Amino acid sequence: MTARSKGAIQMKKVAILQSNYIPWKGYFDLIAAVDEFILYDDMQYTRRDWRNRNQIKTPQGLKWLTVPVEVKGKYYQSIRDTKIAEGNWAAEHLKALVLNYSRAPYFEEVMSWLAPLYTNEVSSDISSLNLKFIVAICSYLGIDTKISSSSDYELVDGKTERLVGLCLQAGATEYVSGPSAKDYIDPSIFSDKNIELTWFDYNGYAEYPQLWGEFQHGVTILDLLMNCGGSAKKSMRFVK
Repeated sequence: MTARSKGAIQMKKVAILQSNYIPWKGYFDLIAAVDEFILYDDMQYTRRDWRNRNQIKTPQGLKWLTVPVEVKGKYYQSIRDTKIAEGNWAAEHLKALVLNYSRAPYFEEVMSWLAPLYTNEVSSDISSLNLKFIVAICSYLGIDTKISSSSDYELVDGKTERLVGLCLQAGATEYVSGPSAKDYIDPSIFSDKNIELTWFDYNGYAEYPQLWGEFQHGVTILDLLMNCGGSAKKSMRFVK
């Protein structure tokens, strides 16, 4: 995706979001909806959140796949400074995917590029690991949005001020935010800098063929890819 021109004005949509481990489909729809997606990995790492874990479906219900990270005594570390702990988690995650998705129609197709992400050299920090998976999934879906990191830019103080600063440095004319940010964003700071603030809507997704009982929207996008392959785009709103 490239920035669009409107008359003499170069239009550019930017989104800023913390990195997640193998995120759900809405995360990738937001990436596809903008021209540049900035991973907000200078933010403080939050425990028991989506940074290092996500869910898959199993015959017994939802199951967490969690990447162990070093958090003891590191209460204020950033996401990009959060190191992955030693352990056999990669093999365990692969085993869980094989056990629960081998019957899915596109299992072999997806695993042909997914498995090497687990078996080749593993990243030392959660931010790099998440980026590796996000980039690979975007490639499979044909999403060509520029993906950058907040560490690529200069940061200023203030929750909204920092977002505005990132947008200005990225050349944004529009900031697309997730709806949960309504609790803390000050829209006036965006309007003062002539940046349009819009809210992304995660509602309205259609169901797709899914293994193991009652349909679940919020699981990792790997569930959608395993079940639908290239036609996964039909179950998304901005991926073409």
